[in-house]
Amino acid sequence: MTAPPPSRPAPHRAAVLTGVGGCLPPTAVSNDELAARLDSSDAWIRSRTGIRQRYFASPGTATSDLAVGAGARALKSSGTPDVDAVLLATTTPDRPCPATAPAVAARLGLTGTAAFDVSAVCTGFVYALATAAGLIATCAADRVLVIGAETFSTLLDPDDRSTSVIFGDGAGAVVLRAGDAEEPGALGPFDLGSDGGREDLITVAAGGSRQRLSGVAPKSADRYFAMAGKDVFRHAVQRMSASARAVLARAGWEPGDVDHLVGHQANLRITNHVADEVGIPRARCFSNIADVGNTAAASIPLALDQAHADGVLRAGGRVLLTAFGGGLTWGSTVLTWPELDRP
Repeated sequence: MTAPPPSRPAPHRAAVLTGVGGCLPPTAVSNDELAARLDSSDAWIRSRTGIRQRYFASPGTATSDLAVGAGARALKSSGTPDVDAVLLATTTPDRPCPATAPAVAARLGLTGTAAFDVSAVCTGFVYALATAAGLIATCAADRVLVIGAETFSTLLDPDDRSTSVIFGDGAGAVVLRAGDAEEPGALGPFDLGSDGGREDLITVAAGGSRQRLSGVAPKSADRYFAMAGKDVFRHAVQRMSASARAVLARAGWEPGDVDHLVGHQANLRITNHVADEVGIPRARCFSNIADVGNTAAASIPLALDQAHADGVLRAGGRVLLTAFGGGLTWGSTVLTWPELDRP
């Protein structure tokens, strides 16, 4: 005789945030330090970006060093040193080959653990969260360390005012564990997207196979990061807003249900415009861009770490994450903030 179906479905296996950590280089670089060389000013930079300082890694420091620092703090926050996989979102790996994540895992004492890089520029951390959630949902992993780490200063033309004042270096990380989709800290749903037809809006032209196989020596400017600022601003607002609305609809949340919008820290004006488009009061946006600049794939986990440490993120708060980056790429997810110890 066939057994009757259960009265309620089994809980859906989900990725639950259980630890958070961050790491910044020791050297802060103020606007005033950049302004003289760039024929600019602190007031000009702040008015257009919302940034007053950023951190640059010192010679001898690599992306993996910052990733290890953030990863170690996230593991400590989670209460256990063990995970089944390490995912590193970065645009600035230590080397073109191999991936940086395995070296980070080994330095954290996780030799033998699955480890790989995720490349989606400033959306990389959200893409990595979705990938980690997939590993957990399919039982390929029970615990995953997800890191966003960048030394973006290595890609910047120091004489380009449009980019060198915006970006900084840093790393942030979270630990995810398998849990119930209904419990605090559970991630999801996700919304992810891309538009490769606009790949040239955010790019480093030289160094890849297309340039190397072109038979043409790269120009000096091609070795540096370049961005079509006005077009990027417009697409960032449009894509992040649409993605945020989509993920809220899938989660069954109204904009008014969101306690905190933690977006990619690209530009304070972008964050404010996204909040306006989605219908979330600007006062509910957490931003640390003034202190750290745009740290690309590291920006959301660094913001989460600071907001948690400052007591802004409290247990039970509903949090919306949304990002936009090169590719073009974009993505969003939601979670209810769990109870975590503060440092």
